[in-house]
Amino acid sequence: MTIRDAREADLPAIVAIYNSIIPGRMVTADLEPVSVASRLPWLQAHAPDRRPFWVAEEAGQVIGWLSFDTFYARAAYDGTAMIAIYVEAGKRRTGLGRLLLDRAIAQAPQLGVHTLLGYIFAHNEPSLRFFSRFGFERWAHLPRIANLDGVERDLIIVGRRLTA
Repeated sequence: MTIRDAREADLPAIVAIYNSIIPGRMVTADLEPVSVASRLPWLQAHAPDRRPFWVAEEAGQVIGWLSFDTFYARAAYDGTAMIAIYVEAGKRRTGLGRLLLDRAIAQAPQLGVHTLLGYIFAHNEPSLRFFSRFGFERWAHLPRIANLDGVERDLIIVGRRLTA
């Protein structure tokens, strides 16, 4: 398995992994599948030297990914990034998410990132536990902020400061 910077050619696999989790209503606020074309500007907004987008590849197939996304488009927030991790269903609980997050934590300071955030639905206990194991703390609780098929859901923002 290798981890490398994402390329446009990876976008169909990236979108397929993302779309596969939408029906579960645990991970994303998207309610309908997204298209490859709609996600192209998002992928292009990433840059390996400041906001990377990595894919994990095995036998030539993308099996997971991690993105560093801009938290808020104001210069004072440049040192903060929101990260997202998605893993193909058959590769979950294999250590791939752990490998991606370890790499993100280790490389963030070289990217000028001192703070990492994750946005996680409060009912997504597995993801909350996962980030907690890496030293992320609950920094915000936004009650009933999302409506997933008529069910109001809370959002938890977890954070970790990487430098003093």
